[in-house]
Amino acid sequence: MLKYLHIENIAVIEQSNIDFTNGFNLLTGETGAGKSIIIDAINAVLGERTSKELIRNGAEKATVCAQFDCLTEDVMNALSENGLSPDENGELYISRVLSLEGKGSIKINGIPVTAAVLREIGKLLITIHGQHDNQNLLNPDMHIFYVDRVAENEKLLDDYLQEYRRFKEIRKEIASLETDEDEKARKTDYLKFQINELETADIKVGEFDELKEKIAIARSFEHNLKLLSKATAVFSGSEGESGVIDGVDSVKNLLLSTKLKEYDNDISSLEEILLKIRDIASHIENFISNDEFSSENLDKMTERLDLLRRVMLKYGDSEEKLLQTLSEARAELDKITFSDERIEELEEQLSQSQERLIAKANALTASRQKAAKDFEKKVCEILSFLNMPDVKFVVEFKKGKYTRLGCDEVQFLISANAGENAKPLSKIASGGELSRVMLAIQNVLLNKNEVPTLIFDEIDAGISGRAADKVGNVLKNVAGSHQVICITHLAQIAANADTHFLIEKTTSGGRTFTNLTKLSYEGRIHELARIMSGADITENMYNSAKELLDRRS
Repeated sequence: MLKYLHIENIAVIEQSNIDFTNGFNLLTGETGAGKSIIIDAINAVLGERTSKELIRNGAEKATVCAQFDCLTEDVMNALSENGLSPDENGELYISRVLSLEGKGSIKINGIPVTAAVLREIGKLLITIHGQHDNQNLLNPDMHIFYVDRVAENEKLLDDYLQEYRRFKEIRKEIASLETDEDEKARKTDYLKFQINELETADIKVGEFDELKEKIAIARSFEHNLKLLSKATAVFSGSEGESGVIDGVDSVKNLLLSTKLKEYDNDISSLEEILLKIRDIASHIENFISNDEFSSENLDKMTERLDLLRRVMLKYGDSEEKLLQTLSEARAELDKITFSDERIEELEEQLSQSQERLIAKANALTASRQKAAKDFEKKVCEILSFLNMPDVKFVVEFKKGKYTRLGCDEVQFLISANAGENAKPLSKIASGGELSRVMLAIQNVLLNKNEVPTLIFDEIDAGISGRAADKVGNVLKNVAGSHQVICITHLAQIAANADTHFLIEKTTSGGRTFTNLTKLSYEGRIHELARIMSGADITENMYNSAKELLDRRS
């Protein structure tokens, strides 16, 4: 339930705090006073898209905060799935800041969240009914969703949708295999060429970089050979001259000849030095004698590197991608080669899937048609109460194409007058009739609606007199199981409220301000009288307003 709403710098509202109550909450005020801004603010705090135009002129940012209590199980689950939780009092506090710079922020119980997360949770907290819902009634494509809600078809729809997707995937795979023979031959030739080229290339992961490194060494081999030959001469000696190895060995032998123990450690060190020097000398000699870096081998390595570059340009920029391309080409060739067998297998699967799909669609249809009968009856009962005594409300079913929603085409038909055939809502319903039909539908859906707070914006469009009086009674009934927040221009509806807020617009210092006041009993009488009579409130009008309010209390 929406317990508290704080609005700051939203349009003409500089600052306002609203303490909502259980039951029927009402907002009234003159046209242009700012009633719709309250709805805009609530939409913002529920995560809906907003515009910078909402920010009050002269302000850098705007803030909307909302506090909710009596959280439903659905809300608790959604919070948990997003790593969130109520506060220690079991309440939820949502704040949203809008900025001219576009750097707004959203927090739930102090934790930053995205607008998407807020929308997911917000739709479980409040449902707003307004002119948009009436537009849905005029769109036959939306009618099936109302019927599914009445029928509680979530499980049937989910089962059907899974089968529908499976059926579409099988049919898509069959279509991809059913190519003509010329196309199949062309693809086969290309894939064989591709596979042969990649298999011939004998791709090995890491070879490309290794080749580049070896080629770099080979290209500087002649220069390095001269340097290394000199190093070998230093180690081993040349032209009758002894080298470093002989010199160190001679020193070691001389120290041995002294037989002095104080040179034992030095002798061991020299032996280790000789071992290391000989290892280095051997490494150099092996490199010098290695023909891997010869000019002939350099040509082979360059050719191999060029080959790899060519296939990489055609099939992928790394050895891993080349091997992946090879694997995919082999798989596709197998698919074409054995396509006839695979098509036969898939067609059997498609036939089985089609049988399941038809059965699940029929189950959906049966569920919808069964629910529709009770739906029609209850909607007609409420519409009759709402001053449409001769109304006929019909849920029409036609068999259509199989879609994500089954094979039903559903449309609401209505006849508002005796002796007339029921026709589509969009062709005959007036604005007032649409509002009453929507209210009747929502009233029927009450037990299916787990959202605790319902907002009715302009539910009274096109309604007056006794019909308005009864709309107020229906809203009062709805408020028995849900928190209701309603904006209205009609005294008959306003008199049913448990809590009444007055929205007033004032001007000060060249600026426009909107103020919101919770009305006392006396304040409600004056406001009802104003709604009924306009600016001048006579004694008779005051008494009429008082009588209307007392009758509803």
